[in-house]
Amino acid sequence: MWLRNLILICTTAYQIWCCRQEDQTPPPGKIYDIGDCKLHLYRRGRPQANQPTVILDHSLGGVEGYLLIDEIAEFADVCIYDRAGYGWSSHSPSPRNSGEMIQEFETLMQQAGIQPPYVLVGNSLGSYNMRLYAHTFPDKVAGLILTDGLHEDSMGRLPASLQLMKLIFTAGFFLSVVGSALGFIRILQQLGLFQVISPQLRHYSQAQLAPVLRSFVRPKHWFTMAREIISLNTSHDQLSQANDLGSLPVINIKARHFFTPKPWLKPLPLATADNLWMKMHQALMRLSSQSLSLPAQNSSHFVWVDQPDAILEAIDRMLLRCSRRRDP
Repeated sequence: MWLRNLILICTTAYQIWCCRQEDQTPPPGKIYDIGDCKLHLYRRGRPQANQPTVILDHSLGGVEGYLLIDEIAEFADVCIYDRAGYGWSSHSPSPRNSGEMIQEFETLMQQAGIQPPYVLVGNSLGSYNMRLYAHTFPDKVAGLILTDGLHEDSMGRLPASLQLMKLIFTAGFFLSVVGSALGFIRILQQLGLFQVISPQLRHYSQAQLAPVLRSFVRPKHWFTMAREIISLNTSHDQLSQANDLGSLPVINIKARHFFTPKPWLKPLPLATADNLWMKMHQALMRLSSQSLSLPAQNSSHFVWVDQPDAILEAIDRMLLRCSRRRDP
């Protein structure tokens, strides 16, 4: 008993010390007080005349935009922001549904002085937020890129096997709140577990990975993931009003699988998930009369890690389409 308690005291103290050390380093961008919370925004590249600003919104629990921002900044003015509870952003007392999150995002854009038009890039859950924003503020959006996006019709009617998987994931998020507070997730990360789970992460430098790993080892990150997944039903209702984006240019990046088939994933309902993703992609293609499908044949749902070139290609194509719309 005493040995277990000693280990817990040591790992918790180590977590607290590491967080304080990390907090001595300022964030790469700026933090804006939007009232209920403080949001971190990181802008790279150089604003160009007549070219929209590219805005990246992360997936559920993801802060993956940091992995690509340097490459995007080579040809575009690009911003990423940490939703409340992730990265350098603080908690928000408001519910974590898409309606609340896009209002926070709009306030952030105004505070930071990021002028429209925008090309919005929404990854997974971020596709909900960016799509709802495009519906709510159509005059501010020049184009929309959905990276293996979600659709509420299918997500709201998950088969029993996927409902069970969702419950297991939610429970895992809450357990990870405790695990990160006790320092266990940080220790596993430092032992290289994340790179074992996702070997593609080895392709990125420590500088690129640092902001991502910094977020994942903190309790607020996992608590926010749980809050967002619990609020999904509300987000589904909000998105049901955003199914007609008119002629807005939309690029749908579709992964080949939700999970890349591997021996240890066989217990999961992989075929059911893939069938669901096919239906969602078909629904997303009906959002606009100007929709383009861009397959990511070498990727799982986590396109940012598995096939990042597909995202760079989509952004490049979208900026070209926006340029042609302005100058036929």
